[in-house]
Amino acid sequence: MATLTGELDHASEAGRGELDTARASVRLAPVVLAGGSGSRLWPMSREQYPKQLIGILGPESLLQDTVARLRGFPVKTGLAGAPIIVCGDEHRFVTAEQLRASGIDARIVVEPMRRDTAPALTLAAKVACEDGEDAIVVAMPADHAIADVAAFQRAIALAVEHAQDGAIVTLGVPPTRADTGFGYIKLGQAIDAGAHRIERFVEKPAAELAAQYLASGQYWWNSGIFVVRASVWLATIRTLQPAMHDACALAHASGTTDGPFFRPDADAFKQSPSDSIDYAVMERLGSGEQLAAGVVVPLEAGWSDLGSWGAVWDALDKDADGNVSRGRVVFEGTTSSFAHSEGRLVACVGVTNVVVVETDDAVLVADRSSVQDVKGLVSRIRAQQAPEAEAHRKVRRPWGYYDSIDHGDRFQVKRIVVYPGGRLSLQLHHHRAEHWIVVSGTALVTRGDEQFMLSENQSTFIPLGVTHRLENPGKLPLELIEVQSGSYLGEDDIVRFDDTYGRA
Repeated sequence: MATLTGELDHASEAGRGELDTARASVRLAPVVLAGGSGSRLWPMSREQYPKQLIGILGPESLLQDTVARLRGFPVKTGLAGAPIIVCGDEHRFVTAEQLRASGIDARIVVEPMRRDTAPALTLAAKVACEDGEDAIVVAMPADHAIADVAAFQRAIALAVEHAQDGAIVTLGVPPTRADTGFGYIKLGQAIDAGAHRIERFVEKPAAELAAQYLASGQYWWNSGIFVVRASVWLATIRTLQPAMHDACALAHASGTTDGPFFRPDADAFKQSPSDSIDYAVMERLGSGEQLAAGVVVPLEAGWSDLGSWGAVWDALDKDADGNVSRGRVVFEGTTSSFAHSEGRLVACVGVTNVVVVETDDAVLVADRSSVQDVKGLVSRIRAQQAPEAEAHRKVRRPWGYYDSIDHGDRFQVKRIVVYPGGRLSLQLHHHRAEHWIVVSGTALVTRGDEQFMLSENQSTFIPLGVTHRLENPGKLPLELIEVQSGSYLGEDDIVRFDDTYGRA
């Protein structure tokens, strides 16, 4: 097995002997890049609960769908390891919960701050090789849709063959239209089984240029999915982006492990430049430097990057009038439209090419041709400091969730659900008191020096400035109504003394 000594100083001919030796045994390391914010799919996607955590296309989240995509993948000469998920600190608990719900044992790399995809992949490559052995990394964004998983796995299998030979491989999608929302890859020399050398990467083109690319047949869409030996990626990053390599290497070496979470050192990681995989590496593979070869293999599996509500409409089945509905939706005289309801009835009458998305606290109405402008809209909402840009009314926490039902100048009403075994932090508030009423389940309450149980229809009062904690010792979810009253009701009026989830 090839070692990481020197990270293959030259990821081309210089490392060819080691790579040939290593072909006899391969470990596959699925890596899911889950650090995006997904503002183009507002209002379902929010800063604190981005699109990869939401069931955009079905009951499973995009993250769950992505991780499941390599289940049963036939690695001919080795094993497919547990997936590595790279996500932000604010999303780590929901990510872990969704993986547990899917029965997936994963390693979660918690980025201290966003630095784009190249540093994220570099951290993941380090984690994949912690045992001193090399691995083939399959890096996938968490927010893509794949209609044909078998075809996807066939493309990955071909990419793995070229990655074994030391290439950095990307999956290219033969275009079906002149789309200006995707980057493109110009095909170079044909290799085998439809694979090509990469001649160059092209940024999102104008409409006229995109039409020329489509007509030429020499350009594929850039899917953003990469397959590469971890050692080859690290050697390439060290050559092209030495500051990024060194910052990530130090962040990994100084990191800590907490259950399923690996936490890179924050001070080291923040020294890394922020850059994408394309900019940092892929666009330079044909520059004549001593680098790994760039290879693109075709992906014909019903791929979509779900970068807008229009892309979601494209990816879902339509009725006879070209409409897509999810939730409580009624169409009358409506064509080529998308409507999604989280609860209330949405009725569309006599409209064409519209998008309507309803949530508890916001409604989006847009022309389907203008859905790319949703990102700018969210920026305006954020500039107004409106909470709808950051979070849903229903907020997930590692112990469960709460839903803000009503509020006024000096009061707020929340529905709180605590999972079995969940416990909130030991805390106090300087500006508010709280009334708790148990609706179902059993609550273990700490209030000052007291500790007592509450069951259905029982209640208690938490005075201002008194330390308190809420726990669920039972085997069923605990549901209660909390009424807050006071001069300030913000979530930052919490002083934590002890917390099971490391937030104190």
